[in-house]
Amino acid sequence: MKNMTHYVNGEHVEGTSGRFSDIFNPATGDVQAQCPLASTAEVDAIIAKAAAAQPAWAAVNPQRRARVMMKFVSLLNRDMDKLAEALSREHGKTLPDAAGDVQRGLEVVEYCIGAPQMLKGDFTDSAGPGIDMYSMRQALGVSAGITPFNFPAMIPMWMFAPAIVCGNAFILKPSERAPSVPLMLAELMKEAGLPDGILQVVNGDKEAVDALLHSETVQSIGFVGSTPIAEYIYATGCANGKRVQCFGGAKNHMIIMPDADLDQAADALLGAGYGAAGERCMAISVAVPVGEETADRLIEKLVTRIETLKVGPYTAGADVDYGPVVTAAAKANILRLVQTGIDQGAKLVVDGRDFNLQGYEDGFFVGPHLFDNVTNEMDIYTQEIFGPVLCTVRAKTYEEAIAYAMYHEYGNGTAIYTRDGDTARDFANRINVGMVGINVPIPVPLAYHTFGGWKKSVFGDLNQHGPDAFKFYTRTKTITARWPSGIKEGGEFSIPVMD
Repeated sequence: MKNMTHYVNGEHVEGTSGRFSDIFNPATGDVQAQCPLASTAEVDAIIAKAAAAQPAWAAVNPQRRARVMMKFVSLLNRDMDKLAEALSREHGKTLPDAAGDVQRGLEVVEYCIGAPQMLKGDFTDSAGPGIDMYSMRQALGVSAGITPFNFPAMIPMWMFAPAIVCGNAFILKPSERAPSVPLMLAELMKEAGLPDGILQVVNGDKEAVDALLHSETVQSIGFVGSTPIAEYIYATGCANGKRVQCFGGAKNHMIIMPDADLDQAADALLGAGYGAAGERCMAISVAVPVGEETADRLIEKLVTRIETLKVGPYTAGADVDYGPVVTAAAKANILRLVQTGIDQGAKLVVDGRDFNLQGYEDGFFVGPHLFDNVTNEMDIYTQEIFGPVLCTVRAKTYEEAIAYAMYHEYGNGTAIYTRDGDTARDFANRINVGMVGINVPIPVPLAYHTFGGWKKSVFGDLNQHGPDAFKFYTRTKTITARWPSGIKEGGEFSIPVMD
């Protein structure tokens, strides 16, 4: 049995707590490795090493820090296939989807190459007689990130790339279900020229998370995962004086207007609803067709497409549309919610409960499900299922349809399919959701914009990547300077003002 490690000061380090969690191959159900779960003492020692290394790294000028990111991009491209295969082996997603996971992280790293521009301060000449005023952005010190299983390459890079290029040391606590790629990324950062101690990877569970939250040295915490855990980390981190950004659950609606191209909308729902087995925080899990005729035609087109979906292991290559979910517990929870939907009166149009893949009977595969006539009181509507289950909520009017998205407690992403510009513009302006697609099913912004939802999908006032990342991982310092030629004799007892 292979044992994973932590990555400390540029080296793989065995865990010493004596506690481990199993890492499964989701396609077979077999335990393929064990992940060490760090103790509080181990985490504290790693934090101390990061703190010792950080001042020298912060003293390196931004251009040289950016060159490390340039080299890292080159190495990511070199090892793309290797990273994608390792990711698929632990997560279960298809190889093209795994490569996309790496690519979207890589694009944030590319944006971070512009750090010298993003870290520039402001300068005011002659703010007063003989007085200049300027501001600078400086690193926080030691930052940390707690990342989920579903994007083990992208989200770690969304966090550690901007944090590090700003001059911080970073401690990454990845999901214990999929730790291989985060460890590989740390190796590549060292190969790119990052000094030892600036990127540490510590594997663990709640004990490790709490150690990071209660450390006086760690200045900021980032998190992506479920809303209950996001609320806990945000409250605990803030109570301990940290800067915190937490991204939680989602229930993303797609509104389909009567004038929409229904073939285009059905194709979009297929990929956005069932891609990565629905294990995406930006997955479309609720379709809201407007009008009975629109709903009937959409359901007909969806059923035809869903029947052609190919579910299987990533090793099957291009013959697979999506793979297994990550654990047996995740599969059981999805099937439990499906049964709840049936019990509460929703119509199960496509039933994937009996899906069984020959040769992979012990894998965590879940067949595709499609519900119709879902109402907003049902558990399958209110809760995040995080599986290949698409719910259809029929709306009589546009106003009714938009209300579903607006009054749901989550506000991560949403989309509308329409040919009408006025409707699309009204939707974009009024909807209280953080990321909006117009004839785009998964509106994940590119690296130079910011990623973040509203309502109970986010806790904190700054988003991930883009300009917000440089604000989150730095503090602003403002300096007022006056040199001897402008200094007057005698004390001044009133607050300085502009003459």
